[in-house]
Amino acid sequence: MSQILTCTWAPTTTSLPRLTSHGAAPPRPARGEPIGAALASGMLRMVRQAEDLGIDHLLVAQRWWGTGREIEGSTYDCLAMTAFFAAHTERIRLITAIHPGFFLPAPVAKWGATIDRLTGGRWSINVTSGWHEQEFPMYGAELLPHDDRYARSREFIEVMRRAWSGEEVNFAGRHYRVSGLRLEPLPVAPALEVWQGGQSDAAIEMAAHCSDWMFLNGGPPAKIAGIIARVRQRAEAAGRRVRFGLYAIPLCRETDAAAEREIAAMVAGIDREAIELRKTRIGARGMWSSFDDPLTLLDSNEGFASRLIGSPDTILARIREFHDLGVECFHLTLQDDLFNRAVLPRLQSRADSN
Repeated sequence: MSQILTCTWAPTTTSLPRLTSHGAAPPRPARGEPIGAALASGMLRMVRQAEDLGIDHLLVAQRWWGTGREIEGSTYDCLAMTAFFAAHTERIRLITAIHPGFFLPAPVAKWGATIDRLTGGRWSINVTSGWHEQEFPMYGAELLPHDDRYARSREFIEVMRRAWSGEEVNFAGRHYRVSGLRLEPLPVAPALEVWQGGQSDAAIEMAAHCSDWMFLNGGPPAKIAGIIARVRQRAEAAGRRVRFGLYAIPLCRETDAAAEREIAAMVAGIDREAIELRKTRIGARGMWSSFDDPLTLLDSNEGFASRLIGSPDTILARIREFHDLGVECFHLTLQDDLFNRAVLPRLQSRADSN
């Protein structure tokens, strides 16, 4: 049985989406507030909590633009935040989300090798092909058709991997060109881990041929098992192995009944206008492809649809079910105190015994 790994979001988003009327809305900071020491201390408090809880990975996302209503608000820049967290952490691994449409692969290979050395080998990349189509023209990035964005990402990964290997790179692709690239210094290990998201056919092909890990949006076991099977079949044909992370938002209460009452109240309070607005923002296939399950409407990445909902024992059983299907990393939020106290330590002790 493989080890159970955990991941959480880095605290870089200026505001979270308000998709229901259940509970208080997360506040959106006023322009310029908080700043300086207040901003840094608030972010570091959450990152240190993750390290103290034994979380394995910290995912530094990049939201170039967002309204803060139907999707997240803009984030602080992913490169700056990764460097900041690298300087203030000791154990947790950092995963930086990079959009190939907004960056060139050779400079990112250089930057990543530097961060990897500074952290003693604690850095990985999440190559994000992009689904929020309004962001591209805002920042002067070329908005390609959906499948072409994944083709661009595949070239991006190829240039990086070859640069990290230490070889001289000459590459002439459809989207990128480099001539005589030699990278110094090299990362701690040449085989740096590459993560990705997406669930479309193009995303699955990219995972099978290029990536080490695939982040999956939340969903029930049958759906997740189907995606894993498709990726594994194509990866095996290419002589590769892909590992899987699953997004899940815990809702842990002392009893299953208490948790079910709370999730039912959240579903009853769904803001349908915000959901319709969110649909207009999505330039993705595979993810958010069906809104039949109302739990998919409660957050931007369908985390409640994984149904880590119930008592600690119920949630542990659900996690083991996903783990048996091939999910090795659970991408979690850490706002549920009972989950943090009653479930996370048992996950880690189970991993230690495997």
